[in-house]
Amino acid sequence: MMSLLAARTGDTAGETSPAALIRHTLIQTQRLLLRWARNPITLFETLLIPCLLLIMLDIVVGGQIERFTGEDALYGSVPMVALVGALSGAVAGGVLLGRERDAGLLARFWVLPVHRASGLASRILAEGCRILLGTIAVLIVGFLLGFRFHQGPLAALAFFFVPVIFGLAFATIVTAVAVYTAKASLVEGITILTSLMMFFSTGFVPLVAFPTWIQPVVRNQPMSVAVDAMRGLADQGPIARPLTMTLLWSAGAVLLFAIPAAIGFRRASRR
Repeated sequence: MMSLLAARTGDTAGETSPAALIRHTLIQTQRLLLRWARNPITLFETLLIPCLLLIMLDIVVGGQIERFTGEDALYGSVPMVALVGALSGAVAGGVLLGRERDAGLLARFWVLPVHRASGLASRILAEGCRILLGTIAVLIVGFLLGFRFHQGPLAALAFFFVPVIFGLAFATIVTAVAVYTAKASLVEGITILTSLMMFFSTGFVPLVAFPTWIQPVVRNQPMSVAVDAMRGLADQGPIARPLTMTLLWSAGAVLLFAIPAAIGFRRASRR
């Protein structure tokens, strides 16, 4: 892969040009997607676990939620599981990033005639592709269970962008952690946070099912607002408020962690 990348980069004089950034980003994105596709853990956490989780939720609690609220539980569980898949895949990607750093692969790319920004840009693009594919897989299972779009094609298209934006913001946090620590357990420990976000979200059970004192936290936490936005885009419910809050949560995560992630990635590449 190293020799292939070096051979395909062209002459070194233009390695800092915008054209080189695009070309090198696409090459490295392809490398990452192939690496993830060949990694059983990444495939398991990105595709298989979310689909199995959706089926389990529909079997175990779907009927009870529908009897309790009179609404199909799939319009909460499908968005929630798509988001969980995006977060789980980001954690798996963070673990692989840490391994590449420890193995010296990032440092090898740093000394090649490759645009320096393409390493981080390719990870963003690859994450977006992974999240989109995972969302499609969850939706296929959801359609088999009865999930449908009722708000038109534009709303359905916007539905796909919510987990991508949300997942990329979370991936920024994971990247910032992965490039600074050599312990994969610290990155994997983030899954505890994602589990709490899932169980205390409006996608798991309706808001009224939670104790009154915790309802404001559940209603406004990042995963709940993203679930509510996706529910409104697919079936019914408010869209403006939860979508705005999702964008604000995502923008806040990027603003706080993008610079540390970029600095850490540069330091990790120069080790």
